[in-house]
Amino acid sequence: MTFLRNCGHLLMVATRAHARWEVQMSRTILGDRKRIFILCLLLVFVLLGGVAFADEVGEVLPDVLGGKKAYSPAFYNLDIFVASIFIGLAAGLITGCIGAGGGFIIAPALMSAGIKGILAVGTDLFHIFAKAIMGTVLHRKLGNVSVPLAVTFLVGAIGGATAGGAINRWLYEINPVLSDAFITGIYVLMLGGLGSYALGDFLKARKRLIADPGHDIDDAMELGNVATKLQAVKIPPMITFDQSLLPGGRSISAVFLVLSGFLVGFAAAIMGVGGGFLTFPIFVYTLGVSSMTTVGTDIFQIVFTAGYAAISQYAIYGFIFFTLAMGMLIGSLFGIQIGAMVTKVVPGITIRGFYAMAVLAGFVNRAFALPGKLSEMEVIGLSKGTTAVLDSIGVWAFFIVIGGFGVWVIGTFVRNLGKLRGNEVTS
Repeated sequence: MTFLRNCGHLLMVATRAHARWEVQMSRTILGDRKRIFILCLLLVFVLLGGVAFADEVGEVLPDVLGGKKAYSPAFYNLDIFVASIFIGLAAGLITGCIGAGGGFIIAPALMSAGIKGILAVGTDLFHIFAKAIMGTVLHRKLGNVSVPLAVTFLVGAIGGATAGGAINRWLYEINPVLSDAFITGIYVLMLGGLGSYALGDFLKARKRLIADPGHDIDDAMELGNVATKLQAVKIPPMITFDQSLLPGGRSISAVFLVLSGFLVGFAAAIMGVGGGFLTFPIFVYTLGVSSMTTVGTDIFQIVFTAGYAAISQYAIYGFIFFTLAMGMLIGSLFGIQIGAMVTKVVPGITIRGFYAMAVLAGFVNRAFALPGKLSEMEVIGLSKGTTAVLDSIGVWAFFIVIGGFGVWVIGTFVRNLGKLRGNEVTS
């Protein structure tokens, strides 16, 4: 039971760390005119390219996006682009308001909209890479980057991303439905575990708050002495870090860094969530790296991990829908800012409740889609009518919860504009 709770806590820490990164990238991009100009140029390039592609071969495109053959999906129409903006906006609102990575809803949302799983993963990775490359200001963080730590970690991350991408493509070539079922199953496990922990965490926090209204909600939790045990294992070569914080610094075997990097790269390539999703909890809780060094090193590695996975494992094979990626990028940039401002006028316990609901909505969406995938592969016997009903329940439940949350956040933002402006003036 303690192990499961610790796993849930690690996943929650991971989503929150990724959310902090997303907020930072958003502020950096929207706060710089040059970056906004570059974003507009990229948008024009993708849309014009997509229109030209559609005019040239529009008649031969498959009806279902991401059919058996990849078709360099820069294809554009207004419905696709608007839908991608709303998906990015919803993810951004969750990230900014809840303070947890909204990326976990992107792949389920895209798959629910008819995008094949491998395209959803590749597109999400490219969207993260584009945000990272535009929003990262490395020279401000280089003082906190442990280059030996980052490079050793990247060796494993590149290996993991290669393996994850190869598995996704291999499954897709065998059967696109098998690929969808695999990605769906991964999301069911992750969102199920994270959602269960988040719901339990919310209920406990709410109970404490009712018993003691003045109680300060504290997320602190000790996860044992794993880092101490790993640092005590002296398998060469040893990588030294945190020299600026401790005399002589700390050290850990490169073997553990490479294995950790492999796990992060593999998860990024399989799920499309970006390398930063798991880096923070692994560095801090498992490897014993200081938070200061972790932040700088994470920003450094996510550019290379997400970039490598997106380009080498998906883009060159045609498994990235560039129009969707740009729409999601634009929507998420603005959604994150709105969501972050709403946190100033919403109680923390309310945010925890919405966090649990959003994660569980993603879980329900994928869990109800999985029987249909298994039935198509004849693993289980269900009628088409039954699988269609289950799939509809999952889709409607997901979009009602996520859509309702988005309307609530935007409504709260509009109603409190005066108060939020007052906070800005005060700060």
